[in-house]
Amino acid sequence: MAAQFGRRLRKGAATTAVAAVAVAALSASQAPGVNDHGRRSAADAIPSPDASTSDGSATGNSPYYTDLPPLNSPNPSPSTGTGPVTPGTTEAGIPATVLDAYKKAETALRDAKPGCNLPWQLLAAIGRVESGQARGGRVNADGTTTSPILGPQLDGNGFALIKDTDNGAYDGNSDYDQAVGPMQFIPSTWAWAGRDGNDDGKKDPNNIYDAALAAGHYLCRGNWDLSDQRDLDRAILSYNNSREYLNLVMRWLEYYRKGTHEIPDGTGTLPDNRSDNGAGTSPTPSTPSTPGSTPKTPTPGGSTPKPSPRPEKPGGGTTTPKPPTTTPPGTPSTPPTTPPTPTDTVDHLEDAGTAKLTAMAGDAFGKRISTRAETKTGEAVGKVRIRFTIIGDTDTTFTGGESVATVATNSSGVAVAPALQAGEKTGGVTIRATVVGRTVPGLDYKATVTERAADKLVRTGDAALTCTPGGEFANQVEVKATYQGAVADGVAATATLIKSADDPTADDKGPYFKDADGKAVRTLTALKTDAKGLLKLPKLYADDTTGTFLLRISTAGGATLTVELTVAAAETSSPSPSAGTGA
Repeated sequence: MAAQFGRRLRKGAATTAVAAVAVAALSASQAPGVNDHGRRSAADAIPSPDASTSDGSATGNSPYYTDLPPLNSPNPSPSTGTGPVTPGTTEAGIPATVLDAYKKAETALRDAKPGCNLPWQLLAAIGRVESGQARGGRVNADGTTTSPILGPQLDGNGFALIKDTDNGAYDGNSDYDQAVGPMQFIPSTWAWAGRDGNDDGKKDPNNIYDAALAAGHYLCRGNWDLSDQRDLDRAILSYNNSREYLNLVMRWLEYYRKGTHEIPDGTGTLPDNRSDNGAGTSPTPSTPSTPGSTPKTPTPGGSTPKPSPRPEKPGGGTTTPKPPTTTPPGTPSTPPTTPPTPTDTVDHLEDAGTAKLTAMAGDAFGKRISTRAETKTGEAVGKVRIRFTIIGDTDTTFTGGESVATVATNSSGVAVAPALQAGEKTGGVTIRATVVGRTVPGLDYKATVTERAADKLVRTGDAALTCTPGGEFANQVEVKATYQGAVADGVAATATLIKSADDPTADDKGPYFKDADGKAVRTLTALKTDAKGLLKLPKLYADDTTGTFLLRISTAGGATLTVELTVAAAETSSPSPSAGTGA
């Protein structure tokens, strides 16, 4: 929902001029196009089409706090508890437990997804905008908020329409979804993005450690490099698909990058300006609502809401409210009707031409799943969210490492799932497509992961492989495996000293390998090519049998190579003839 920057700081007619001056000063000092280092920032960068047409968001595009960072840069990091809290200190500071959660999430992502380059300051910026840093750090010792933080119910009344997806498990609302917790995840997103950040065995959206780690994985899920401005834009827009949201998060990100400090839990400043101008329910502490009801939330500071000024006309000025119309006595009232949403019209899902899904272990699938949402009469339904879920015991994932992806159907009613990335477990994989927010039969797709294979083997050297009886071969056999011209890494192989070209059984005499106990073995299994497709066999030894022998190497996929080995007695040099004696 677009932020109302022009009215953000308005507290009433008497302060309008002051607010205008403040906003102008902030705009001048924190212009989104340039930062202190002269770099382009997100506000100037144009989002890519896939970012601006996001199929959803972590928050369901719920309202957020629109307060801008202070004009002054954060103070150098003062130690907590060294003196009284001065004005502005809490504004710049981050509650201790919340700050710890952000930094721990950054560390975890550095190991899990090092190419993402997630800065903890980005989590802090989003946490500030979404919940005012868990409402000023009102969390207990393990990081759980002292009371749930819920956004408004997403019933389509001024907000997005997202019908219940969790039976009220996270938000207490069995009719509509609500954003939950300090990072404001909607239940359908938390169901797959949730993480256990404090190792207590639970994934709780109301726990700042869990929520911060989940937000980090969510922002890193698209193989994005957040040190690149365009990828950073995409990630932020995927969290809440709004240009104003992107600009605001970038301002807080730059602010926190300049330095911040830790403050005691519960002493943070609570923001009070929101993108919906206070309409609906703000993300404030509340008790999960009774299913079907909207949680009531006090206004910031406990003040009583004042009536809004007269609405403005599109071209300026105000309108005069018209007197209410009256209905003649006895006229039956007509209950208001809500037009069906696109989701309400979906009757079934159909495959939209998905090709055969097969990939070798470790490779990306070349084809993607396409699903079409249709009405009962077979008409396409656009703007419907389709959830793709990888089912069963498999390590195959979508690109980015997730097992669940949600994609909106286009104008043709088709949703195309992200590319699949095959894991190391071979066999069948099931991917189920379902409609988010509507109970219709799911559609299952079958994919197959085959073992890694090679179609060609070659020796890396051409030195003759010879040995004397009872000795050892001076050169080791090394081969390179390829598949369709590319390096074939991780391919299983077998090496056997065979009896003959026509008899591939293991020979019982001639050259041999040694096992760990030094005993002769003539078949090696469980071999595997390395990252460069190379396989170097152990040393070979010879018994007393002379002759020519064959070593056959074979791999999954059918590649074979037969190498000749020669065992022969060493040649003895003939003595040179002695010089004759003179007459």
